[in-house]
Amino acid sequence: MTIRILPAVADPDAGRALAELLGRLPGAEPLRPVGDSARLLDVLAALGAAPGGDLPDVVLVHERIGPVPALELVREVALRFPTTGVVLLTADPGPALYAAAMDCGARGLVALPPVYEELSARVQAAAHWAQGVRRHLGAAAQGPAGAGAAPGGRLVAVVGAKGGVGTTVTAVQLALAASAAGRGTVLVDLDLQSGDVASYLDVRFRRSVADLAGISDITSRVLQDAVFPHPAGPGLLLAPAEGERGEDVGDLAARQITAALRARHDVVVVDCGTQITAAGAAVIETADVVLLVTTPDVVAVRAAGRMVRMWERLQIRKAEETTTVVNRHTRGAEIQPPLVARTTGTRTARTTVPAGYKELQPAVDAGRLQDLDARSGVRQALWALAGELGLAGPPGAAHAAPRARTLTGGLRRLAIGAGGGGTGPDQLSPVPPGVFRRRYGDRGGDRGQMAVEFAGILPLILVALAVIWQCVLVGYAYSLAGHAADRGARAGAVGRDCAAVARADLPGSWAAQTGCGPDGAVYRASVRLRVPVLFPGAANWPWPVESTAGVARED
Repeated sequence: MTIRILPAVADPDAGRALAELLGRLPGAEPLRPVGDSARLLDVLAALGAAPGGDLPDVVLVHERIGPVPALELVREVALRFPTTGVVLLTADPGPALYAAAMDCGARGLVALPPVYEELSARVQAAAHWAQGVRRHLGAAAQGPAGAGAAPGGRLVAVVGAKGGVGTTVTAVQLALAASAAGRGTVLVDLDLQSGDVASYLDVRFRRSVADLAGISDITSRVLQDAVFPHPAGPGLLLAPAEGERGEDVGDLAARQITAALRARHDVVVVDCGTQITAAGAAVIETADVVLLVTTPDVVAVRAAGRMVRMWERLQIRKAEETTTVVNRHTRGAEIQPPLVARTTGTRTARTTVPAGYKELQPAVDAGRLQDLDARSGVRQALWALAGELGLAGPPGAAHAAPRARTLTGGLRRLAIGAGGGGTGPDQLSPVPPGVFRRRYGDRGGDRGQMAVEFAGILPLILVALAVIWQCVLVGYAYSLAGHAADRGARAGAVGRDCAAVARADLPGSWAAQTGCGPDGAVYRASVRLRVPVLFPGAANWPWPVESTAGVARED
């Protein structure tokens, strides 16, 4: 694996120290250093104009380069030569400079004096990024893939909005459909801690994606040892059986593995799970197609919206470049694909997957999802989805030029100053406030999300209001009964019509019973009311309200 590197360093001593480190990098091919900004741009222009566009993979810019300031030079190189990764060498790699360098188009920062491990990680990451950009733009690939390499197969990332929405079933059936159409297909389980592809396809294999993480030059023989050839057709690159080994697979390893697989297969389907790691983010960023699987319920759609907004904050992928797949869809559901599209800001696939748990259960329980009945509605829908995405078309279509998507935002590295390995999700570096809105505009996605949430909780609100109102009616009934009984007892004590007085202040639509009579020296009156349900005139509450009052008789 050869990485062509062009250093731009004005200080001769710093240049010699940098050249010594670059000479130790595996596969590095350092070019003659340039000493100023004008010379750097001239050299890059000359290399780009040469036959084949022989640009370097990585340009190292020292912060003391002149006469143009280093950040301005980074911006100029990124704009004029977008297929070359730029790494800034600086003595102050703080968060502010990191953000400024990323906004100018840099692919990483290296602290001065450079350390071999950090320099190696940044250079290799920038080189793999440059390779991916050249493949997306249809340019002649250089660097790790070798000169003149073909664009490679299509990379499809399948991501779940939350757990249990059918992410793995979708990925497996897409891979089976592509393989059945005669496409060279590999299914990668990148749900590193809880991947279940092996369980769904009845596979036991000791090799996993973690075994490729530490290999810098992934050859065909290496892939042959790691990929399990499933009898149903697709090759399988499984998640590690020990979840803790998933930490070995970082963003750089994910880029290397997917690049090697794309060079040898027509279709690469990656099950990224529901938890976005550094490796999953790298795949989502470079994928030709990203499928976000959700179900038509408030919780899942809300999770899908959060997922898409996180990708945009990290500048991994824009919402309009994501395709949402609605699983377990029913025509009678309140949440339909158009509402999902408005809420998340994504496109929705024309094909929806019906709810078919009963037909799926036997195949899932047996661990043989490849044996799912061809008449199954779920299988038919997912294979139709593969056709919609172009995965199950003619085999030659796999090498069609992928969409030209300039990855100017990039992954922006999931952690500041990471040492080349993977980073945990708790280290995500947020984009500064306002940056996303200035770049992409405010789509108002929260308004759609609020509509979905309100539609889901409206029945609960109505039930709560009905219960509160019924409690108010019961309390009001006690007040009416007590007042009526007191007035009736006073009237009966002085010889008036107790029952008539007691009924006088009661609403006519309320069913009432009165009882009056002397009790020794006391005249007692009782009133019994039937409480209506919600409003008078409807059904009555099964438990009546009764109140009794007594007044001393006046003879």
